[in-house]
Amino acid sequence: MSFARFGFLLRCVLSLILLTAAAFTQTKAPATLLPHSFSGWQIDAKSVKAGSDPAAVDPADFSVLKEYGFADSEAATYSRNGRKMQIKAVRFADASGAFGAFTYYDQPQMRTETIGDAGASNNTRILFYKGNILVDATLQDVTAMSAADLRSLADALPRPKGTLATLPTLLNNLPAQSRLPNTSRYVVGPEALSRLGVSIPTQLLDFSKSPELVMARYRTSTGEAEMTIIGYPTPQIARERIAAMPSSGSLPGGPYYFKRSGPFVAVVNGSIPADEAQSLLASVNYDADVTWNQPTKIKPAENRAGFIVALVLLCIMAILAALVFGFAFGGIRLLMARFFPNKVFNPESSDFIHLDLK
Repeated sequence: MSFARFGFLLRCVLSLILLTAAAFTQTKAPATLLPHSFSGWQIDAKSVKAGSDPAAVDPADFSVLKEYGFADSEAATYSRNGRKMQIKAVRFADASGAFGAFTYYDQPQMRTETIGDAGASNNTRILFYKGNILVDATLQDVTAMSAADLRSLADALPRPKGTLATLPTLLNNLPAQSRLPNTSRYVVGPEALSRLGVSIPTQLLDFSKSPELVMARYRTSTGEAEMTIIGYPTPQIARERIAAMPSSGSLPGGPYYFKRSGPFVAVVNGSIPADEAQSLLASVNYDADVTWNQPTKIKPAENRAGFIVALVLLCIMAILAALVFGFAFGGIRLLMARFFPNKVFNPESSDFIHLDLK
């Protein structure tokens, strides 16, 4: 083979390798947040804007998005039959972040919608989250099929896997009675807490201990009150923090009422009589989910007494087996010698060992 042909063959092989690598890279490209189409709505490719800067999503509250674990975002325009829809999708590190951001943007005047994992609407704006993605949709016209269309969009969104899809359970401890709709909030940092206007100072909560908070507003006989439940990692931290809480008269927005239950610290403040506040606090009780994983018996490798007993039984069984086989062998020889003398077993033969003591 000439040198020219060898060079041409080498270039062909290298080109094939580069094309294969390019194709593999394209197939492994990360999936986008928004689908190309759903329920007849088609995406405008030129309108797609993706990024990883929370300030581009919400210039006023980008620090809050960071607290909830902002990962990336994508915005696009969809159209169908001459109508348009603006979609903004924000992905968080886990479902807790999307849930917290949803409660942060949810407003009391919004109407609850069954879209995704939870949704709310205010005229042409519909807000919902599915898994770890928060979607803010602005419709040109609201029709009877708008909710169904957005449900199709929610089903087309990528889903988180494993523990990333787990939602916080602290919200389940808020009493449902007299709770005002769309006032529940889930907070994991001081930025969201201060922007929501919570009157409890952040230094009293001590976010260095990694607490999570849920809060809601309640209707009382004299006005409205707010309940806040702070969940700490351990009951010891909760005991330390409730001891640091000052008297109700020294904080704005009072009077204040406190209660600790396990790792929870519950706070009620606002326009509420003392008996109603105590009734709300009595509804907050920590129920530990205990899993009994202690072994009911000792492992065989650690049971020394059982090993010795088993060894003794094995020795006894070996001795008994030896005796049984010994008597059986000797008894058979005696019977054969009695009924068939000098025919089967010959006492003088070398196969029978005996002592000649004459």
